[in-house]
Amino acid sequence: MKPQEKPPCENLTKLMDFVLLDFAELPHLQGLLFALFLVIYISTLLGNGTILLITKVDPALRTPMYFFLGNFSFLEMCYVSTTLPRMLANLWTQRRTISLVACATQMCCVVVLGGTECLLLAMMSYDRYVAICSPLHYPLLMNPRVCVQMVAGCWVTGVPVLVGLTFQIFSLPFCGSNLINHFFCDIPPILKLAFGDTFWTEMMVYLVNVLLVTAPFLLILVSYGKIISTILRLSSSTSRAKAFSTCSSHLVVVTLFYGSAIITYLRPKNQDSGGTDKVLSLFYTIVTPLFNPLIYSLRNKDVIMALRKLLFK
Repeated sequence: MKPQEKPPCENLTKLMDFVLLDFAELPHLQGLLFALFLVIYISTLLGNGTILLITKVDPALRTPMYFFLGNFSFLEMCYVSTTLPRMLANLWTQRRTISLVACATQMCCVVVLGGTECLLLAMMSYDRYVAICSPLHYPLLMNPRVCVQMVAGCWVTGVPVLVGLTFQIFSLPFCGSNLINHFFCDIPPILKLAFGDTFWTEMMVYLVNVLLVTAPFLLILVSYGKIISTILRLSSSTSRAKAFSTCSSHLVVVTLFYGSAIITYLRPKNQDSGGTDKVLSLFYTIVTPLFNPLIYSLRNKDVIMALRKLLFK
């Protein structure tokens, strides 16, 4: 028997909305999942908001490292707000429909903020590289003007590329299934629903990922390779421990974010990878923003001291 051919897209009804399945396969846990993700969302906003606040009000934290950390915390608050509110509404109402325009908007916000996070993590690693490998030049190389320019560059560099990528993806015809096996409009599950040949769009996705995910990751690896080499040459064990402590928190965040993002976007796809993509996406969209304040506060004496001052005030 010949395989059944798909009818032309012109003969099917073009989709005007999608259905986010999120965790619909767990019908008896919807209330528990709503409560869990609500606590996670509130905790993420409070934790990152606190980090942002203390980096702005405490004079001891007005350094380039904490300037980047404050911006990173603000970015995490924006990032988690692009996915969790919609998922909470879906869990509460059990109405999972999302319009095509809303889906495109959500995807655009997620990829723009994700690209910004990749670049900002790379800038934070460069800051640590200069501080440890060129301490005498640090005040000159990382002056306030340069830091502002670096952060602004992180926020705007990927915007035209990622907006264009989103437009390209949603220019594809959608006229088959409208069920998205995910909790937000991510690129892989949306491309699976596109009708027709998506080869060039997928190549564009890979190219953008190489430029905005892999390239910053390689910069981080090079920076930390030089950092570790410099630290190991220090004669004092106390100096080595102090240098490692200033970098370890950033390395943990990099591992959580990049590990899950690279596996999600750069690994080969198959028809049954939806569940895996969903789990991996939880790490870089929800887990990293949640644990970011804990990672930086529990391993940083300056942040703990600033928190104590804020609480006593």
